[in-house]
Amino acid sequence: MNLFTPIFKRSPLFAALSLSTALLVSPAIEAAGLLKPSNASYAELKIKEHHVDVVIEDMYATTTVEQVFHNPNAQSLEAIYSFPVPEKAAVGEFTYWINGQPVTGEVIEKKRAREIYEQEKQQGHETALVEKDKYKTFDISVFPVMPNQDVRIKLVYLQNTQTDTGIGRYVYPLEEGGVDEQKLSFWDRNETVDENFSFDVKLRTSYPVDGLRMPKHPHAALQQINSQEWQASLANQHSAQSIGGTVDDQVASNLPLPSIQQENESKATTATTPQVQTSVASLDQDILLYWRHKENLPASVDMVAYKESGSSKGTYKLTLTPGTDLPVLTQGRDWVFVLDISGSMQGKFAALVEGVRNGLQQLNAQDRFKVVLFNDRADNFTNGYLPVDTNSITRVIEKLDKVQPGNGTNLYAGIRSGINQLDSDRSTAVILVTDGVANVGTTEKSKFLSLLEKRDARLFTFIMGNSANRPLLEEMTEVSNGFAMSISNADDISGQIMLAKGKMSHASMRDIKIEIEGVRSKNMVTPTLSNTLYHGQQLTVLGHYYQPGEATIRLTGTIDGQKKSYTSQFTLPDVATKHPELERLWAYSAIEELQAQLDYMGQDKDSEQAIVETAVEYGLVTDYTSMIIVRDEVFSAQNITRNNKDRVQKEQAAREQRAKNQVQAQQHRVDSQKPMFVDQSAKQPNQSQSRASVQPSRSGSGGGAVSPWLVILIAASIALVQLRRFK
Repeated sequence: MNLFTPIFKRSPLFAALSLSTALLVSPAIEAAGLLKPSNASYAELKIKEHHVDVVIEDMYATTTVEQVFHNPNAQSLEAIYSFPVPEKAAVGEFTYWINGQPVTGEVIEKKRAREIYEQEKQQGHETALVEKDKYKTFDISVFPVMPNQDVRIKLVYLQNTQTDTGIGRYVYPLEEGGVDEQKLSFWDRNETVDENFSFDVKLRTSYPVDGLRMPKHPHAALQQINSQEWQASLANQHSAQSIGGTVDDQVASNLPLPSIQQENESKATTATTPQVQTSVASLDQDILLYWRHKENLPASVDMVAYKESGSSKGTYKLTLTPGTDLPVLTQGRDWVFVLDISGSMQGKFAALVEGVRNGLQQLNAQDRFKVVLFNDRADNFTNGYLPVDTNSITRVIEKLDKVQPGNGTNLYAGIRSGINQLDSDRSTAVILVTDGVANVGTTEKSKFLSLLEKRDARLFTFIMGNSANRPLLEEMTEVSNGFAMSISNADDISGQIMLAKGKMSHASMRDIKIEIEGVRSKNMVTPTLSNTLYHGQQLTVLGHYYQPGEATIRLTGTIDGQKKSYTSQFTLPDVATKHPELERLWAYSAIEELQAQLDYMGQDKDSEQAIVETAVEYGLVTDYTSMIIVRDEVFSAQNITRNNKDRVQKEQAAREQRAKNQVQAQQHRVDSQKPMFVDQSAKQPNQSQSRASVQPSRSGSGGGAVSPWLVILIAASIALVQLRRFK
């Protein structure tokens, strides 16, 4: 039996769910690492150290990555480190040590940054550059790495965090999807850390958490510091102490989740037993952390703000956590499975076929299904809809077992075939699973969006891996009022099922609108907010304000065709200096909205310029801007002001100060006196509803293999009912 860390001490959430090893099968993939040309004759550069420090607090995460590279060659070389773009990540700090002193990068227009970097490199001067390859990778270039010497760099990025049905999820992405064939053919990659690797997370939350889980790292050290703080850590170094934690911290579970590194499966230890790690760390597997809030917490509105003394403009972030008043619904539906069988799906497809089988077995007898396959063309695999019965399912699965993935990815053809032959009398969900990019046939985002806007069907997308075109896939689901789920190869699929469980039986809130009144609030953005709110989801609102004081927030929408409104009041402060990072988070969300307009409407120089200006002002690496590091005299000669250096110093000081302060219960809640989500059935007036939470399994018995498809099937059920009701 394997020892592994359960998601919750003394109350394993997934004890009744067994996860099949087959679901975790993946093809050979590229990982984060140092690049060199495939035909280069020199020895590859080494990653001596890789240290990751994550702080999740106040509804956003700050990730700091420090690395040391070594050049074993007799000549100076350039180091190019590539890693997948983290989801919704705002990269705002990059530091390169020159002559032992840290130098902070500045953001400028992308083309100009590359020109300055190449110029400094040609002159033999120290320089470094961070560029974004659209949605695929961040590439860090550093020159020179001197013969037999080291260089040190640091990167910091920010992300909004949300919980779904009380579950939080953080991913440190390391796996590339292997979908960029030209890049793979050109570069060799060193993805191993030769000496010291560490990964540390501090979770500071004003709402109580009853456990953490790192599903692919069962011997991570997990510890509760106090009622509001947890920490998790991994280490792999030549003289490392145990990374297993104590027996109390890591209760054995009967859920047989396999470990990514098989050598660790037999090395269960306690905190009192030192352990020497003789193997190097490999940067080839995503690191995932789950946390779960305790049950029966109040629905709430929470706010953090930033406004300097004397400044005319402040920034706020509101997090709305609704209650559980969405009504229960059940009804039959049509299911359309649109499956990617392009070449990058080799090795994954067998697991997905098993997932389809399990998913189909969960459907109701009155449902129908069809399957569409696509690579460089689309194939209506089932020739229309089939009844959900044993014979139909068996025939389809037997045929799918014989399919061999290959060729390119004509995503448009797959979607178009999937939404053909819709029955106006039946609710339909289109279940799309892909790990690639649209590289054959129609590829313009506007064409995809226009196609979906014309059809009355919900699109639910299972985005597999870190190289999938998330911007396209997510916007497609928003247009159809569905939703997208990003799934890592290292994910806890059973955990995703628990997140989606409540969406199976509850109505959704449609035509959502959020308003802020009573103060001069402008530039409001709502990251990841589509037209529909599902059971257990949170809403995030970021904006600027120019007048402190009391404000009113109003959330409106329709539930079951009936209008619904929620309101509350909160106070925007005149001075608030604890969260300067909010300015970058707002800017990132504003840039995302501008980019979405560009993708839909086509090229627009004004919008592109607005992205560049916003990114430069707030120090963000984007598709149009990069972060450059040169010597101080070069910054001056190039007329590059050190705005980002000043911003980084403010953020570092704020993080240090926050770390000294103890987290207080519900310290950011602003609707305690007048709850926004009032429990109408409560005996006491103005009592808040309870927020949605997963119901943990208390059973010790194992279930059958859990399909990743079932995540989408369960999560989509609710919207299908809405389709019929509003036709």
